[in-house]
Order: sequence, then C-alpha cells, then structure tokens
Amino acid sequence: MLDFLAENNLCGQAILRIVSCGNAIIAEVLRLSEFIPAVFRLKDRADQQRYGDIIFDFSYFKGPEFWESKLEAKPELQDLDEEFRENNIEIVTRFYLAFQSVHKYIVDLNRYLDDLNEGVYIQHTLETVLLNEDGKQLLCEALYLYGVMLLVIDQKIEGEVRERMLVSYYRYSAARSSADSNMDDICKLLRSTGYSSQPGAKRPPNYPESYFQRVPINETFISMVIGRLRSDDIYNQVSAYPLPEHRSTALANQAAMLYVILYFEPSILHTHQAKMREIVDKYFPDNWVISIYMGITVNLADAWEPYKAAKTALNNTLDLSNVKEQASRYAGVSEKVHAQVQQFLKEGYLREEMLLDNIPRMLNCLRDCNVAIRWLMLHTADSACDPNNKRLRQIKDQILADSRYNPKILFQLLLDTAQFEFILKEMFKQMLSEKQSKWEHHKQEGSERMAELADVFSGVKPLTRVEKNENLQAWFREISKQILSLNYDDSTAAGRKTVQLIQALEEVQEFHQLESNLQVCQFLADTRKFLHQMIRTINIKEEVLITMQIVGDLSFAWQLIDSFTSIMQESIRVNPSMVTKLRATFLKLASALDLPLLRINQANSPDLLSVSQYYSGELVSYVRKVLQIIPESMFTSLLKIIKLQTHDIMEVPTRLDKDKLRDYAQLGPRYEVAKLTHAISIFTEGILMMKTTLVGIIKVDPKQLLEDGIRKELVKRVAFALHRGLIFNPRAKPSELMPKLKELGATMDGFHRSFEYIQDYVSIYGLKIWQEEVSRIINYNVEQECNNFLRTKIQDWQSMYQSTHIPIPKFAPVDESITFIGRLCREILRITDPKMTCYIDQLNTWYDMKTHQEVTSSRLFSEIQNTLGTFGLNGLDRLLCFMIVKELQNFLSMFQKIILRDRTVQDTLKTLMNAVSPLKSIVANSSKAYLSAITKTQKIWTSYLDAIMKVGQMQILRQQIANELNSSCRFDSRHLAAALDNLNKALLADIEAHYRDPSLPYPKEDNTLLYEITAYLEAAGIHNPLNKIYITTKRLPYFPVVNFLFLIAQLPKLQYNKNLGMVCRKPADPVDWPPLVLGLLTLLKQFHSRYTQQFLALIGQFIRSTMEQCTSQKMPEMPADAVGALLFLEDYVRYTKLPRKVAEAHVPNFIFDEFRTVL
Repeated sequence: MLDFLAENNLCGQAILRIVSCGNAIIAEVLRLSEFIPAVFRLKDRADQQRYGDIIFDFSYFKGPEFWESKLEAKPELQDLDEEFRENNIEIVTRFYLAFQSVHKYIVDLNRYLDDLNEGVYIQHTLETVLLNEDGKQLLCEALYLYGVMLLVIDQKIEGEVRERMLVSYYRYSAARSSADSNMDDICKLLRSTGYSSQPGAKRPPNYPESYFQRVPINETFISMVIGRLRSDDIYNQVSAYPLPEHRSTALANQAAMLYVILYFEPSILHTHQAKMREIVDKYFPDNWVISIYMGITVNLADAWEPYKAAKTALNNTLDLSNVKEQASRYAGVSEKVHAQVQQFLKEGYLREEMLLDNIPRMLNCLRDCNVAIRWLMLHTADSACDPNNKRLRQIKDQILADSRYNPKILFQLLLDTAQFEFILKEMFKQMLSEKQSKWEHHKQEGSERMAELADVFSGVKPLTRVEKNENLQAWFREISKQILSLNYDDSTAAGRKTVQLIQALEEVQEFHQLESNLQVCQFLADTRKFLHQMIRTINIKEEVLITMQIVGDLSFAWQLIDSFTSIMQESIRVNPSMVTKLRATFLKLASALDLPLLRINQANSPDLLSVSQYYSGELVSYVRKVLQIIPESMFTSLLKIIKLQTHDIMEVPTRLDKDKLRDYAQLGPRYEVAKLTHAISIFTEGILMMKTTLVGIIKVDPKQLLEDGIRKELVKRVAFALHRGLIFNPRAKPSELMPKLKELGATMDGFHRSFEYIQDYVSIYGLKIWQEEVSRIINYNVEQECNNFLRTKIQDWQSMYQSTHIPIPKFAPVDESITFIGRLCREILRITDPKMTCYIDQLNTWYDMKTHQEVTSSRLFSEIQNTLGTFGLNGLDRLLCFMIVKELQNFLSMFQKIILRDRTVQDTLKTLMNAVSPLKSIVANSSKAYLSAITKTQKIWTSYLDAIMKVGQMQILRQQIANELNSSCRFDSRHLAAALDNLNKALLADIEAHYRDPSLPYPKEDNTLLYEITAYLEAAGIHNPLNKIYITTKRLPYFPVVNFLFLIAQLPKLQYNKNLGMVCRKPADPVDWPPLVLGLLTLLKQFHSRYTQQFLALIGQFIRSTMEQCTSQKMPEMPADAVGALLFLEDYVRYTKLPRKVAEAHVPNFIFDEFRTVL
C-alpha cells in the first residue's frame, strides 16, 4: 500500500493540507488579535459618543433599512461613516478573511469526511485511515485544531468585537454581495458566545460545547477519533519516556487533544462515568493543569466543573492527599536532579568518553528535569488559577507549600537544564558528524598495531628479547586482517565481531605468557582500547538526539515564561554574563515552533514563511523584552554621569595655577564617573557574549539587539521629556513658552552630550542614532497631529516612523492637541494672536497692543531650532501648512454661506459693480458709493477679518521658520545649501525653457524629482510660503470686489505712523497690518491671477477717485484711506517680489513717489 503522506496519495495529501491550513489559521488569528482597532471595543465614552451610531453588532441584521435610514438622515453621520470606512476597511477585510478561513476549514473537513464515506478515495475508508499511523494522527489533529481555533478566537477577539467587525465588513465591502459569499454561515459560526476572557468573568452555560456544535460534524468520526485517542499512543511518545511515572508527560500532547475533542461529544463528560475514569486514570492521574496549544493553559478542576462524570472522575486526582503527594514528590525530584545537572555542568566534566559511557544516565537526568519543570510551572501558574474560586486557590496554596515552591530556584533549574541540553546536543551533533571518520581511524590504528606485532614475532623487527614465533606471527596477521574487514555500514555484525576480537586479544595475552613483555602488553592494550572506542562510536545514534528533542519540548511555557521575566532581568542586572545561559533557554523555547510548523512543512505549504515568521517574531520580541533591562540599566547610569558632568565636575581651564590643581582634580566625582562608565561597558560586554543566534527563522545579532535596545530606551526617554516639557498653561502671564523651551533645550543637550560620551564605551554610532531617533519621534508626532486634518488617517501600522521593535510611545492628550508639537504650535499662535499683538515687520518682533511690551521675536525660532533641531522647525512648518489649508477651506465655506446665499449682500455688490465700471474710469461721488456699500455689508466683516488674519499670522510664522532654517543651513551645511540653491535654479530654468519651447525636456509624470527636491528645499528654508498654493478653488462670483470692500472697510481702523508704518488706532478694535496684508495676498494667490488683477484695479480706482474728490474739494490733507490703500499696494509689491510696474498700472507713479512727502 502507498505511504499515506506520499505526494501521489490524494487521500493523505488532502487531510495534510487541511491540518497545515489549520495551524496557519491559528497563527493568523493570534497575529491579528494584536491589531484590533480600539474603536471596535467602544470602551471609552468618547468613542461611544462619536462612533456609537455607525458601529453595529448583529442587532443590525434585524432591520438594516432602519439603521441605514437613520444614517442617511444626518449628513454629518454619513460623512463620519465614510471616513471610518476609508480608515478601517483594510484591517476589517483582513479580519473577515481570517473568519472566513475558519468557516472554510470546517467545511473542507466535512467535505473530506463525506468523500471518505462515499469512496472517492479508492482503497481508503475512515476505518483504514484510522489504522494508518499518519492517518490517525492527522484526523485527530484536524478536529483538535478546529476546536483550538474556536477557543483562540473567543479568547483573543471578544464576541462583541467580532460582531461589530463582521457588520462593518458587510456594510462597507463590495465583495459581500457576490454569489460565493457565505456571510450568513460565518456570522452564525462566529456570533458572540457570551464568553469573556476578563479575570473573574462567569462562564456562559453550555460553553464551549454549544459553540462547537454550530457547524455539525459527522458523529461517527468524532467517536472514532475519541476512541483512538483513549486507547492508542498515537505519537509513539512512550518510547521516549520509559519510566512509568513519566507516562502522563509522555501523553501530554494527546491529553490536550482529547480535552478539546471531548467538547464535540459532551455526553461523555456528563454521563459516561467509566470512560471518564479510564481517561483520567490514563492521562490525568497526577496532573490537572494542561497546555492545549502553544502555551494556552487550562485547569481541569475549573473546566470540568459543570460536567458530572468528568468532575467525579477527576476527584481522585484532586484529592488533597494526592495533591500533597505529587507536590512533595516533584519537590524532591527537582532538588535531586538540580544537584546532578550542576555537577554535569562543572567545567571539564562533560568529556566525550564520559558522555559515551553514560548516555542512558544523562537522558534519565534530562527526563527528570523536564518533567519536574513542566509539572511545577504548569501547576503553580497564575493564569491557570481563578483567584475567585476557593477550591482552586486551596489546591494551589497546598502545592506552593508542599513543593516548597520558589520561582527563582525553578528558573535556575530551567536555565541549567537548558544549558545542559544545549551542550549535550552540540556535542552529540559534533560526534555524529565525525562518527564514521573516527571509526575508520580507530580501525586503521588497531589493524596497524596487530601488523606491527606480527612483524615483531617474525624476528625481523628488533624488539628486546622477543623470540621468533611463527604461529603468533600468523595469528596477529589474521587479527589485523579481521580488524580491517569490519564494515561500518553493518553496525550490528561489526559490533559482535569487535567484542569477539577483544576477547581473543585478552586470551592470547594469558595463554601465551605475553604478560612478561611490557611492550607487547602495551600493544595489545592499545588495540583493545581502539576496539572499545569503535564499539562506543558505533553506538552514537541519531535516536538519542530525537529523544532529547522530544523530552526537551518547552511549548507548554510559550506564555508562562513571561512570569519569569522579572527574575531574568534581575539576574542580568546583577550579572550581565548571565545572557549566555539565557541564550540556551531561548533556543529551548524556540523548539516550540516545531509543533505548528511540522505539518505546514510536510504539506509544502506557502504559509510556512509567514507562520514561522510570526512565531519567531514573537519569540524575538520576548528576547528583546528580557534584554531591554541592559539598555535601561545603562541609561540609569548615564543619567548619573550626566548629573556629575553638568553639576559637579568643573571644566579645567587651559591655564591653571599650581595651587588650584587639587580643586580641579575632583578625584571623588571623577572616580564615580569612571565607576559608572565601567558598569556600562560591563553591560555591553554581557549582551555581546550572546553570539549570533538563529531564533526560529530570525537571526538575532547581539550587537543589533544592543543598538535597538539603546534606541528604544532613548526614544522612550526623549519622547517623555518632549511630552512633559511642552505642556503650557494658557493663563500664564507672561507666556511659559521661552522658559520651557530653554529648560527642554538643557534636557535634550544633556541627553546629547551623554550619548556622545558613551558611544565609544559601547561601540555604537551615537550621533547617527541620536539624529535618526529624534527625527523619527518628531516626524511621528507631526504625522499624528496632522491626522486631525486628514480624512484618511495614517494608522500606527501604516506609519513609516513607527516601529514594532523601537516603538515611539503615545501619551494621552492634555488639551485639544494630540501631541507636544501641536501644543507648541498652538501656544505660539496664542501668544502672537493678531487681536492681542502687533507685528513689526522691520524688527521681526511682536508687541502687546495694550502694554507695548515685547511678546516674542525671531529669537523664539532660534530657541526651537536649539531644542528640537531642524526636524522640529520643519515639523512645525508642516503643521502650519495643514492649519492654513483648514482655515482657507473654512473661509470658502463661510464665503458661500454669508455672501453667495445672502440676497441683500449680492444686491449691494451688484450696485457697486455698476457704479465702478469701467475700472479705468474715476467714480463720481466716490465716498458715497463706497460708504453705502460698506455700511450695508458691515455684519459680514468680523468673521471675514478673523479668517484673513489667522492665515496671515500663520504665513508670518512660516516666513520666520523658513528664515531660521535657511540661515542655520547656510551656517551648518553651507555646501548642502549651495548645492540645493543651484539645483533649484537650474530646474526652474529648465522648466521655464520648456514652457517657452515645448520640444525641450521636462520631468515626466512618474519622475519624483520635483517632489523630492521640494522636501529638501523646505527643510533648508529655500522657499517662499507666500507663493504656495494651499487649496484648489473654483470660480467665485464677486470675489475681487468683496476683498476690495473688505480692505477699505478695515482702513479706518488703522493709522499711519512714520516709524512703524500702519498701526491699529484703538486697541479695543484690534487690526494688525502685516497679517492683514499677507492673509489677503495668500487668499488671492489661491485663485486665478485675473482676480488679483481686478482686485488691484479696484484699489487703484479707489485711490484715484478719492484723490480726485479731495482736489476738487480743495482739501489740503491727503485722505487717510487713500494713504492706507497706497501702503497696501506698496507692501503687496514688496511681499510678492513683483516689479513696481504692477502697481503703477493702476496708480500714477507720481502719486507713489510723492505721497510720503505729503504725510
């Protein structure tokens, strides 16, 4: 009959694929459970209020039309729903595919069983497959994995969350309506069970059997699988554990399978007393806490509480006298074997001969160690004992007392066992690889010795006083031939023959009185020794390694090991070289990966990589977590060094008086610094001793681990310093901005200096790490802050700045800003508010309107540059861009609302347009025409002014930032600044040339050059924020005339001052000139240039008409409004860097030249 797992055996391959798929699904569910978007839990009030109306559970399916109509009634809800869909559809789809694969798994398994029954696989029926060793293993695993899958989903993804995700998928996805979609079945299978994984939560009635019966499975199949598991040792594990007291450990995997599968036939648990007694006697006579899959533990005393037969059967095991006996026994065993292992681990004890002679003894010791560790770890685990259950607590207390449980001692035993196992395996692998060459070498040596003896007895070779003896000569020749004829491949025959040869050599020594000749004796003894070595060598078998692999399985501790983290970290802190021993423990843990990967590998499934990557990744994350104590301890020492260097140790001057030498020596503090530095280098040494290790499929390089750990600790501390340092009290007078920036600057400088100091002692590139990580923190926070302005948010797992190994911590928001960069930006906006302050352009300084005190100046941006670096300023600039876009969008919607939907305003504008056209003419009776238009539109200007001034204020800040960036770039990296400047000019020249002659080249659509160079230019401050287009706009009627009216409506609030230019008349009615000009300029820039032309023409006409009126009325003074309008034109030309001709097209140039002399 064909091998069941052969490639061409369809029956075997089909079930193997199903089982392989089952293991992959569990890994995917575990992976996804860490990425559940928090909003689906609806835990906090804010989420409930915001998303409560768009996230539904299965009650939605009772009347979808009702819920959808509720949504459609409110446009803002629809908008939120659409935004939620855009942000979450990708992750929701991934969850749905995982849920779908669970349903597909059980459908495939049922179809396979039907095919078996209908005889689709010729020669194979359910009975014959269960008779085959591989067949019965796979069938049992297929059902068991389905049970595990359901339990894992319920444990990791709560029922309510599953329902909300499925409904969201149903509402948002287009795929749900396709014919092959089985949405209904998936919803039936995965609807909430009422189970909660929270500690102390009550278990729902009939759980999990009712959950397991949601998709019916062939009952004959279930009972036959249970029968096989009850009677057979399906994995032949007992051979690896010959001792009877180890039987329950040998069958532990099978016991876990049986535990899960019994829920598919709960009647056994309820009523079949005899069967349950047989199961408990075979599998659970001395254990009741079991690991069901990759470290998920279950306490049978709790799990079987509702089932009568199971509970009764288990009572013998849980009898306090039995608990006491088991606990005391394992306490004794663990003490005894620990002493043995420590003896074996002594330097120089484990030698090759010693190992070869004592293989059984060593293996027994390993078995005892692993069984004791398993029992003690499982039965003392907190996760397996519900603290509210009195009986469980009592049993656990009894165990802790009787086993004299001490987690540190247990952990030490685990460490030593892992180390012992690791050394044994390495030695064995080495011996196996050299087995044949050694055997051949000993054979050759033995044969040569015999040949030499034969020569001695021929009388030719001069060996003192040996007489010629032809019989012995012939006999030794024969023995030499016999030794040479031994065949390595036929080890059994060779072994017997070798034993006979040894006997013959002993006999020849006695019968031929050869003892008297020492040299002959020596030759014989040597040969016997070689023959002994050959027997030993031939006994090195692969089976020993396999047994060690089976015995050393640590998959039960996949999750429990976490409870030992603090002990591991403490021991590393005390003794950093401990890391080498931990390496063996991590490798032992990695053996747990064999369990889920075995079948995936056998099936040649493409899932092999992703599943092994997931489990290896989890393990590497755990290794990082344990070893993070090293960077943590290093940073603690670093902080002390910083403190000593900044506060205690004085800088030694270049010239020093002799009598002051003692004061500057400061031996105490310097000794302290040396001691702390030494401690840091010892920690580094500790982690580097770990050697490069393959954990699963991920290569762990200790140097990389150390660097990542240092980065992680640095990020944690810097992010916290930034978060804590930039929290402002908006009521503080004067603002806390500068003092806080100075204080934070000192903190960052301390980090920077200490990092520079330490880099040589730990052999890392300090400056590179510092710049990379600080830029990452700031960019990430800017990205999170800008999410506020985006519809499609950038989630953490999509962010290019966030990382799983070196995560940037998130802090709860303190005010409306999400991060420190938002708080900094809003504080700057608050203190430079144009309603409170007046900006003097020539001085780059803001003054308080009422008290005329300086509020802040361009020094603020130098301070930010010192504290947060270029990245901070650049991030601030990006955030201001988003804010300007938001303001401009708000402005447009306001324009629509208060101007285009208001009839009276439109009529006024129409009348004014008729009065002023054509624009080249002079308006008759101008003051009346303009005044009546302003009076009728008075109510709209307040909100208009707010919007314009906000945009103008942000543009001033952007200019200041660009200025600071540009000057620091020219100082610190002048080559970069020059190169960027030249490249920028060259590109612009090429583009202009292309527009003049389209045959010349131009960057193509897919060329990212322009996009990339922009980022560089903005970072170097080589750009003009006033020329930026922030939003796309449509045509707006009356737009130029509205802006013109707005400007002349504001002019009476301002007055001209010879030293300061235009300033506010009354602080009670605040208007600040530069933000007003820049705001209008930015707004006009967003529209077609003809609007700007029209706007400037209207101003020109206003100046000409006003001047005309004042000359005709013979007024000696120039009207203030005309002065204001002229100054606006002047500033407009100055800011836009346009030629003065633009303004002179609308106003005669002699007025421009002369108006200041009149003032």
